[in-house]
Order: sequence, then structure tokens, then C-alpha cells
Amino acid sequence: MHLNDRSQILLKTLVERYIADGQPVGSKALSQFSGLDVSSATIRNVMADLEHLGLVASPHTSAGRIPTAQGYRLFVDTLLAVQPLEQIQITTTHALPNDNPQHSIVAASQLLSQLTQFAGVVMTPKRSELHLKQIEFLPLGDKRVLLILVTNDGDVQNRIVQTERHFAPNELINAANFLNEHCAGKTLSNLLGWLQSDVIRVKQDLTSLMNAAVAVSSNLNSEHMVIAGEHQLLGLHDFSGDMQRMRQLFELFEQKTALLQLLEQGHHAEGVQIYIGGESGLAPLDECSVITAPYQVNGEVVGTLGVIGPTRMAYERVIPIVDITAKLLSSALSN
Repeated sequence: MHLNDRSQILLKTLVERYIADGQPVGSKALSQFSGLDVSSATIRNVMADLEHLGLVASPHTSAGRIPTAQGYRLFVDTLLAVQPLEQIQITTTHALPNDNPQHSIVAASQLLSQLTQFAGVVMTPKRSELHLKQIEFLPLGDKRVLLILVTNDGDVQNRIVQTERHFAPNELINAANFLNEHCAGKTLSNLLGWLQSDVIRVKQDLTSLMNAAVAVSSNLNSEHMVIAGEHQLLGLHDFSGDMQRMRQLFELFEQKTALLQLLEQGHHAEGVQIYIGGESGLAPLDECSVITAPYQVNGEVVGTLGVIGPTRMAYERVIPIVDITAKLLSSALSN
């Protein structure tokens, strides 16, 4: 879509004023902030043309106009000036912890939310087939057992298992010894096959414990995501009047599957990706924008992170925040 210079300036001014104030923008404000020496009548004519093109809309309660998703898209693609690094106050002092990959990922989601005041999301890397290193059981009483599972990459997972009967401490020690003898070094797929074999049938009492270990292993291998700052969206004026939309949005955060599929698209793209309104293909995000960027481990793209907020966001500031955070996370996860 080609606009002349005057139309571009007025559209850019309108989007910037609406992002800043959250109120429909009238001819007087456009004349004041655009720097153009044109009459109010000329501005109204340009606005009518932009509305006809679907770039702006007129709310029923105001003579001013607001940008549409298509207007935001044109603004982001052709009119936006991204802020320099020093202006968005994110530097190497925000370096993420590199002691543990999960710590780095959680910190990245929190940093995104902290700097943008929106929801920060990080899709965690798909993990290669894990090998089990060690399994331990500790009695907790009331037919509950603490399962401790250690993988070959040093990750430690704890789960409380509800058993069908009480296990004495020595029974749990014997069970752990038995399972470590047969499971140490096995992958999850090996473990699943072994569970169904004649070996486990000899030890019927271990079935509930073994099922718990398999369930934990399965969770370790499944792709998931970390979300921080969802509550930030509750306080935004853009969403405050539509509780139904907020419920749908939080259901999307809770279920995660559809959101993961959206982030997966960014996994295969180069650089920052921006989904405005309905471009995401997810109804709960029709009034939202999602900005994503892939991150790497030792030069290989392994996941995607991003920000979810209203379409009325400061794109010139949020885009570099997402881009830089992806680079910070890549650095923290790489050797």
C-alpha cells in the first residue's frame, strides 16, 4: 500500500499519539504534533482516505480516530524508528545467570516482563533423549514417597508420589537399588519398553513408583514454555473493559499448546517477528500484539522468546528489548 508523504506523516503521528495517550486522535492534535502546515479540513480529508483504506477507525463516541491492526502493521513495517540500545536501558548489566539453563530461561521471561510491563514468554528448547542416571525414593508418610530423579545432564527433578500402600524405608532403598540396576543409562523410550516387559512383573510392588518415574521423565522431554508477568495485563486500560477476552487470554496462557505453535513459527524465522491482532491466528490474541525472536545455543537456534501485550504498545521500544533479550539468553546458554 503506497501513501504519499503527507499521509504517512499523519498516520505515523496518529499511531504515536494513540500509543502515548490511549485516546482517539483528532485533527487539532494531528496538526499540533505532525509539524505539517495544513488546514484542519485537509487533515480530515486525509483521515477519511486512511479510514477508507482500513488503516484507521472512528470510535462511535469520538470524532477522533484510532489505528486499526492494518494501520499498526503499516506503521511497524514502513514508518517505525526503533530506539537505540542506550535509550531503552538494557545493557550487559542485565546479563542472565548462566549457572543453569532453566534459571537462564526463567530470568529471561522475567526480564522481558519487567522491561515492557507486559507478559514475557520463553519457549524452552526441545531436549535430546535423556538418559537416566539415578533414581531415589524417600518416605514421607501417609502412603507418600518423594521421588528424586537425576538425568545425565545433571538435572534433578523431585516429585511426590501417592502409593497404594505404605513402603518401609528399607523397601524404598531396595526398590531404588533394583531400579538403578535396571534403569541406569536407559533412555525414556528404553524405560517405557522395560516397564512393559517381564522384568517389572517380577516386582509388582514397584509399579506405582515406576509409573511415577516414567511420568517425570516424559515431562522432562516434552517441549514447554515459561511465562512471566501475565498479571501485568490485568491492569492495562486496553483490556479492563472486556473480562471475557481476559478469561480467554489466560486460558491460552494456561493451556499453552496453541501459544507454543505460534512461538514455533518464530523458531524457524530470522530475527524479530511481529504478529498484530488477528495475524496470530489465535482468537484470544485478536486485540494483542506478539513480538518474538529466536535464541541460540552455540550458534544453533533452539527456541523462541517474546512479549505479549496490547496492540497499543510502544513498538519502537519493545522490539529491541525482545531482540536484545534473545541475544542475552543465547549468550547465557552457550559455552
